[in-house]
Amino acid sequence: MGNGKAGFIDGDQCRERGWLWDGADRMSQGTLILAHGAGAPMDSPFMQRMAELLAQGGVSVLRFEFPYMAQRRLSGGKRPPNPQGQLLDCWREVYSEVRAQVEGPLAIGGKSMGGRMASLLADELGADALVCLGYPFYAAGKPEKPRVAHLAELQTRSLIIQGERDALGNRETVSGYRLAPSIAIEWLATADHDLKPLKSSGFSHEQHLQHAAATVAAFLRG
Repeated sequence: MGNGKAGFIDGDQCRERGWLWDGADRMSQGTLILAHGAGAPMDSPFMQRMAELLAQGGVSVLRFEFPYMAQRRLSGGKRPPNPQGQLLDCWREVYSEVRAQVEGPLAIGGKSMGGRMASLLADELGADALVCLGYPFYAAGKPEKPRVAHLAELQTRSLIIQGERDALGNRETVSGYRLAPSIAIEWLATADHDLKPLKSSGFSHEQHLQHAAATVAAFLRG
């Protein structure tokens, strides 16, 4: 993404829109809009730690919530994700607002479902890069129905951080897919969908998260 200086999102505006902003601790390599997964909010422990680590590594992070998750926060009850069309429209709206306010490179991505929705729009939006943390290549238990058709033609520079034993896309299964040359995959040893490894691997969850954040930061420096 280069070394362009990133702008910043006004704190009052973040609160008004329900966004979370983690500005880079040093000269920013750009901004990453990071969407949450289907079942956990933008301030889940995973999302919070990744945003902190990315900011420490020079990547400013903007987090937002899809409508169903925002409503869940207000009501306290569980709600299923919005239809795909609404999720994509939400992404378009957030991207447009952020693009108008920050300088420098702007990447999009997210955890699981959030990253998949971003991947469907990356070329359309003209994002500088795409970052997916635990991409859901298929629904749990349904590897025969992959969600990869658009990934074969993706033009945007992309990085997928994936656990080798991810129940939504393990290494053996994903190796058989045809993916665009623009996509790089970083495999984490024995890690699951949340990038958590088996104890026998010799790695801790925190080590994997740190490695993931460092890999993303290096990728965005590009």
